[in-house]
Amino acid sequence: MDSTLAILAILDGVSYAALVFLVSVGLSLVFGVLRIVNVAHGSLYAYGAYVAATLSLVVAPISPWLTFPALLVAAVIVGVVVGGLMERFLLRPVYGREDVLQLLITFAVFMIMDNLQRLIWGVQPIFAAEPVKLLPNVSVFGVNYTAYQVILLPLVAAATLIGLRYFLRYTLAGAVILAVTEDREAATAIGVDARKVFLVTFMIGAGLAALGGALASPTTSLAPGMGADMIVLSFAVAATAGLGQIEGAAVTALMIGLSRAFIIYIQPEFEVLVPYLLMVIVLLVRPMGLFGVNRVRKI
Repeated sequence: MDSTLAILAILDGVSYAALVFLVSVGLSLVFGVLRIVNVAHGSLYAYGAYVAATLSLVVAPISPWLTFPALLVAAVIVGVVVGGLMERFLLRPVYGREDVLQLLITFAVFMIMDNLQRLIWGVQPIFAAEPVKLLPNVSVFGVNYTAYQVILLPLVAAATLIGLRYFLRYTLAGAVILAVTEDREAATAIGVDARKVFLVTFMIGAGLAALGGALASPTTSLAPGMGADMIVLSFAVAATAGLGQIEGAAVTALMIGLSRAFIIYIQPEFEVLVPYLLMVIVLLVRPMGLFGVNRVRKI
């Protein structure tokens, strides 16, 4: 591999890792607080992409620059409305139930949302690339690349990581969420409304997944099945890092994004295999993930 292809692979890997991180960190956050593995998380990514593309197509004739706030608005709409309704009416009744039941419920929600997506937007690809066109290309060591992918996406991912760290460690609301995460019974005993914490946390996680989809919408054509592809990959990232590990998800997303990008240029037929091969190797050595820690189990 020559230097030009190596630079292209690095840029591809960083931009892809930024999107994967946004989705996987939402999944890790939800699991860390609610202790539920949400198979329907990929549908929130797909809905974020479709809603963002729809809003972009509506506002682009008014002003192309309005497509940028449309991406954020789409993520907020999906996170608050879709995520809030999902948590309140579908997930809340299964908290504390068997893991298998939770998986079956969230898988059923995924199938329902996937079919509803086809009913609303159809099966024809949708493409709304206005945000990418508005930002110029940049030259990185002589290689031209879109500023949207090489600058904007990593900046949003970094801001999300820093914002989550600050929110969880230095704000009262973050301290309440961490208290529920560490000991739900004790937090409830001192007056914390765990149900409200679950709702807010799930909406944040849903919003992050939708933000990943919204930011991905200008870079690819949207088609049925995109949610399934992303949920499998985000599970691989979250499991490799250790479920509930926010900082670990960033490192693992970058590691998987770069390895996937390099393998595309070297042996593209192994592209799908690489993320899951890394996951298997890591889990065989460290079953709790690269950054996971063993927890004392309450009896």
